[in-house]
Amino acid sequence: MSDSFAYIDIILFAMVAAFIALRLRGVLGKKTGQERQRPSGVERAPVPAPAKAAPDFAAASLDAEGRIADPADAATKQGLAAIRLADHGFDLDGFLQGSKGAFTLITEAFAKGERETLRPLLAPDVFERFEAVIAEREAKGEVHAAEVVAVPGAEIAEAGMNGRRARIAVRFRSEQIGVVKNAAGEIVEGDPSSVEEVLDVWTFERDTRSPDPNWELVETRSPA
Repeated sequence: MSDSFAYIDIILFAMVAAFIALRLRGVLGKKTGQERQRPSGVERAPVPAPAKAAPDFAAASLDAEGRIADPADAATKQGLAAIRLADHGFDLDGFLQGSKGAFTLITEAFAKGERETLRPLLAPDVFERFEAVIAEREAKGEVHAAEVVAVPGAEIAEAGMNGRRARIAVRFRSEQIGVVKNAAGEIVEGDPSSVEEVLDVWTFERDTRSPDPNWELVETRSPA
């Protein structure tokens, strides 16, 4: 895979699901109850570029440093192998790195109500669902703000082929700051000084016969 395609995968990698502690919590994310104060002067580390080494299909998650870690179960290994047979350019490490970048991009764009950012990254039905929530809070005069401080965990939950479409579910563990303000500018939800741990499962799909290298977010849910 060329550097330009890898870059596109990271920036426009779309498409899997869960969000801030704002709305759609029952569908998108689950707080773990782990909270800590926001450290002063914290800066988000840049999303690392995907590794160029050959992918290791005996592993299916990334550790805090962005390295592939924990072995996948047998079903996940078989699913990843099937994807690799259908798409010889598939790079597991690049996929996971890109999915973390997509998670941050989509989560923050959703909070800001940036429809045009979200539209090309989401499946049509997912976009309609997100757009409806954005419109509802705009009608109420609510302002949402979200920051993904870090995504220390990203692991493959499921993988396989759906016809000619590759389908991968990723379990994310993220650290987020989410705040909701009412029309008067008063904080009605969240704490700008508190970092919360949130768990999400997003599912991405891609047509393996398409020249478009980008993945699409087709489903979001909270972990069981």
